Amino acid sequence: MRTKRLSILPALALLCALMLPAAARAEDQVYYLGTTVNAGEGYAKSDDVSAKDPHYGWSIGRFYLTGFTNVQREGDAVTFLKTAGDDVTLKFRLDQDIDCLDGKSTLTISDDSDGYDERLQTEKTESGFGRGTLLIRQTNYQNDESEVQTYVNYLAGIEAGAETAVATLAEGDYEVALDYEVKNDARTTPSIGPIPSFSILPEYNSYTIRFKFSVRNGNAMVFLLDSATGSELTDSAVTENGFMVDFAKSHYLDIYVKRSVLSSNGTDLVDVRSNEPASDGTSYTESGIYTITATNPATNQTTEKVIYVGNEPLLKCYAITGYSLSEIKTMMDQGATIAEDGSIQWPESPAVAEAGDAAAEEDPSEAKAEKAVTLPIVPIVAVVIVAAGAVAFAKKGGKAAELKAKEVSDEKPKDN
Repeated sequence: MRTKRLSILPALALLCALMLPAAARAEDQVYYLGTTVNAGEGYAKSDDVSAKDPHYGWSIGRFYLTGFTNVQREGDAVTFLKTAGDDVTLKFRLDQDIDCLDGKSTLTISDDSDGYDERLQTEKTESGFGRGTLLIRQTNYQNDESEVQTYVNYLAGIEAGAETAVATLAEGDYEVALDYEVKNDARTTPSIGPIPSFSILPEYNSYTIRFKFSVRNGNAMVFLLDSATGSELTDSAVTENGFMVDFAKSHYLDIYVKRSVLSSNGTDLVDVRSNEPASDGTSYTESGIYTITATNPATNQTTEKVIYVGNEPLLKCYAITGYSLSEIKTMMDQGATIAEDGSIQWPESPAVAEAGDAAAEEDPSEAKAEKAVTLPIVPIVAVVIVAAGAVAFAKKGGKAAELKAKEVSDEKPKDN
């Protein structure tokens, strides 16, 4: 046992070493989103930042996502896949001092007192957008747009170089915009004695970092629960109560449930009675074989499970054993029966049954002792017989030699 224990430890250590990087992968994943554009009035435009633009050549900061397992890109569409234990999080890192942008004291983030976002349909307010406003809108699996989450004066609340967690994200489609106004004091008066310099006709430009993305569960898994007990049913399970479909918050799966019953000729399971999409929480209680297929459109992965509902022996055997109905019928014609649990049971032959009954009547300890005693008899008897034969042969040979010697002595002439 000691050696066995030691041999297992390296395997466990290797398993742990393999599991730790897998667990850390989702946390280490980083994907950056968004570029800066000149947005104009109402932050509605998406003009490129030109060389004449005061924002040319530098960035206010970067948005990025962490905590996902994988990312899929198709054209401009970006989808982040999460699995069990993942926390997909939107973060922002501020790269500038908002009072000295690009190292220039003449460039600052201004207080946009009349700011509004035309694309996300936010109205003007008395407070305006302040020194940068962050806007987030989610569209859920029902295609229902949430109210825009608005973080006014966002840039003033964080420090340069700080990486800030904005929100942890569930499944859905997201649109994010960071709207801010840059004040350019390109023209200032010189300071004269006690009179400080001041700005003359400063310029204001509106910019935005706007992007969209989606979050989906990467699993193609559907949970099937017993309708009466609520316990989970595994593939090929049998239940008399029926089952309920649980999407486990994976609302973007395509799930179909097909119900089949024994055909009228009783030779195969070919009579499909229904094949329809399922909704979360739907219960199925009619007798039959159910094939549940879950497809994840984001990954094109499919999971299929088969559940038997009812107590009809033939279909139960079909679900449990994997034999076709024709195979089951052939075995039954040969004398097999279907047990309570749906397994195939073959009858014992009369000789085997009699031997079993006789063995059952004996005392197990006595039978074992008798077996221990009687088993060596055959080889021992064989050895005894061989030995006896050898002895007899030796004696016979010796006697023959003695008689031969006597005959020779009788024929020899006597000395005078």
